[in-house]
Amino acid sequence: MRLTRRSTALILAALTILGPALSGCSSDADVASENLSKAAEDFKINRRVVFYNGITDSYILSIEGFCSVETEEGNKLTVTCKVGDDYKKHFLGRSDNVTWFAEQISAANVSTDHYKVYFKPSSIISDVDVK
Repeated sequence: MRLTRRSTALILAALTILGPALSGCSSDADVASENLSKAAEDFKINRRVVFYNGITDSYILSIEGFCSVETEEGNKLTVTCKVGDDYKKHFLGRSDNVTWFAEQISAANVSTDHYKVYFKPSSIISDVDVK
């Protein structure tokens, strides 16, 4: 595999950006939390996302599986779940009487000694010459 100048520059830029970001965590809890978040975003954490109506005291919706949860402006929530080799994406809204929470269903073994950084080469390096 031969890297072009552009590819090398992109890798160096990514490492320059990631270095300070990774050094921001100072305690074991911070490192474990960051590693759990990364594992969840890579669909390795089994979650349950529940919507609850505070007025009627009832559950409205529950989503379970290997899901990534993203909050957006305007009380919007995006839940993306991996189902086998496929993905499902759900867009949800929240109001003044409806709240949500995401629960990690089972414990996950993550390190408190080091960070995990996942590089997806196809996202970083767009033109690779393989010979």
